[in-house]
Amino acid sequence: MTDGIDSRRRKLLAGATALAALGLQPAQAAQPLLFGTTPVFLDEQAQFLAAWQTWLETRLGRRVRFVQRASYREITELLLAGKLDLAWLCGYPYVRNKQNLPLVAVPSYQGTPLYRSYLITPSEDKRTQTFADLRDRVFAYSDPDSNSGWLVPQVTIKRLGYDPGRFFRKAFFTWSHRRVIEACAAGLAQGGAVDGYIWDTLSHQHPELTGATRVVWRSGPFGFPPIAAAPGTSRMQLGRLRQALLGMRDDAEGRRLLSRLNLDGFVEGSSKLFDGIEQNWRFLES
Repeated sequence: MTDGIDSRRRKLLAGATALAALGLQPAQAAQPLLFGTTPVFLDEQAQFLAAWQTWLETRLGRRVRFVQRASYREITELLLAGKLDLAWLCGYPYVRNKQNLPLVAVPSYQGTPLYRSYLITPSEDKRTQTFADLRDRVFAYSDPDSNSGWLVPQVTIKRLGYDPGRFFRKAFFTWSHRRVIEACAAGLAQGGAVDGYIWDTLSHQHPELTGATRVVWRSGPFGFPPIAAAPGTSRMQLGRLRQALLGMRDDAEGRRLLSRLNLDGFVEGSSKLFDGIEQNWRFLES
């Protein structure tokens, strides 16, 4: 009997020690880590998130649950309210709330934590070369809180000397970059603005889709959509989350998951990566 009690005590002590090493209290560790995302472009999205969840749980020693919403605004509001622990945001909502949202990590794509906005048209349109050529035509935006799919085209049109709200004959939101591509491919829109990383990735996965569109313009580089933590996240917890994400490229399964995302890995990054987005936001608001 004594041996059984001592064995249980040793197990309890070992568990408490492991939690302490992770910077977690037992009650905290019992709660799942809530990771917010918007819909991604993967065909087997649920399968991918399940595999990523398992990988993160192993590294963090804590249950992880992905929380998906249809828009950046929903995810950002949940994160600001502390109803998520971290979230993969767009740079546009991040810069508007960066004083309250600690930066965890930034994805690295083609060797850099940067990406571009693409202006696309249906492939048969050989005339359009700039935003100016799309005046009084039908345009597809992705999300009103998207840098590449909303802010960049709005700012570009304003810099051309036009009122962005009156520039197109008709404009609509698709609520995903992939659906902007689909709208242009099907001729439902005569132009659209998308995340260049997503267009590039889909060009490998679904060349028949992107092949029905044409990239006519590419913006300058911007900070890649970051992963941010909830307000008040402790430095220890922030460090654990960052360490896990940065460590993905040092692990065979982590590299396999990154490959499915068409990413090199994650880097620590800096809020200065997003200065260009902030400058565009201030210009549009001026």
